[in-house]
Amino acid sequence: MTDDNQRRRPKASVRAIGNRRLQPNTLMMGHGFDPALSEGSLKPPIFLTSTFVFENAAAGKRHFEGVTGKRPGGAEGLVYSRFNGPNQEIAEDRLGVWEDAKDALTFSSGMSAIATVLLAFVQPGDVIVHSAPLYAATETLIGRILGKFGVKWLDFPAGATPEEIDAVVEKAQALGRVSLIYLESPANPTNVLVDVEAVANVRDTRFGTGEDRPPIVIDNTFLGPLWHKPLAHGADIVVYSLTKYAGGHSDLVAGGALGSKAHINTIRSMRNTIGTILDPNSAWMLLRSLETLELRMSRAGENAAKICAWLKDQPKVEKIVYLGFPENERQADIYRRHCTGAGSTFSLYLKGGEREAFAFLDALKIAKLAVSLGGTETLASCPAAMTHLSVPDDRKAALGITPNMVRISIGVEDADDLIADFEQALRAV
Repeated sequence: MTDDNQRRRPKASVRAIGNRRLQPNTLMMGHGFDPALSEGSLKPPIFLTSTFVFENAAAGKRHFEGVTGKRPGGAEGLVYSRFNGPNQEIAEDRLGVWEDAKDALTFSSGMSAIATVLLAFVQPGDVIVHSAPLYAATETLIGRILGKFGVKWLDFPAGATPEEIDAVVEKAQALGRVSLIYLESPANPTNVLVDVEAVANVRDTRFGTGEDRPPIVIDNTFLGPLWHKPLAHGADIVVYSLTKYAGGHSDLVAGGALGSKAHINTIRSMRNTIGTILDPNSAWMLLRSLETLELRMSRAGENAAKICAWLKDQPKVEKIVYLGFPENERQADIYRRHCTGAGSTFSLYLKGGEREAFAFLDALKIAKLAVSLGGTETLASCPAAMTHLSVPDDRKAALGITPNMVRISIGVEDADDLIADFEQALRAV
């Protein structure tokens, strides 16, 4: 048995026909998998095994040299399911296609991806610069968990100007070693875009362009990989909750990280140590979902555009923060430069407070009252009372996470049916 047989994946997949480069939605149907290596199976089997048999002792040594980091690039073959597996590796190959990333990793959840990335680059006493707001668990990880080890942080508003970003980075440099710049765009749950290009320019001006500069990490869950490709705008590492659009059916939990081989090698070493890899069954389900990613996201995006156009004129709606209706020229400029679509998740502010938000949510009949986003079904929640409940009240107020905010993720249902549902729910407010 050769290493290629062990990996159940080909050395290379067809990426072009003549001068035509194949598109990601085409490559999702077979990239990274050779049926001939798995008894002719059209789809990859689920490889439920804890360990893998080496061809010989020398092969085992080579693989462990990669796993332990003695030789960069990871194992040449399969070793043990905490390190790698066929289903995970095929999923990682396909994830990388969407962003033209050199390498990718999968994780047991979005938060395990974020935590593993932070642990790979941040040392005790370092300083993290990040945009705000972030997903509440990410803020907790940075502020409370890493804070126990002397890690400090400074943030700037998601829509900050280059001058405002530079001022925060300058302050951070005075506090210690800036080990990482962490972004989330659009911000969760305010839906405000971050100017990734401006952040990259500030970083390179202050730290140079050498390999020791702090990497820019961005959570691309809300728009990626269809509507936003941060690596093309200066980011170094993209992280995902693959639970959302990539998984897309609200039936799996997974995370991902994509970037250069050097950065991914650093993260892989940490993942190998702490064991945050995705399980094979979820990786197999993710492969299924990636085949329809473009179809699902496109339909949801079209639905959201129609629904938001209707919602913004309703008398009980205070405002909508939806990327298709930029709040100001700054946001419009970032959107034009960075995005190819407005997404399907937005923030709806009702006139009133928590009572009105709860009345709206409780009256929904098609949309489900649940956290998360990016699934085939429409979901709605109240961030101030749910996903961001742990954020201090004064910080929520400063970030615009108010009791009357409802976050809505539009699914692939009929758009007119959803409008009818929202119309009757608004009558209950």
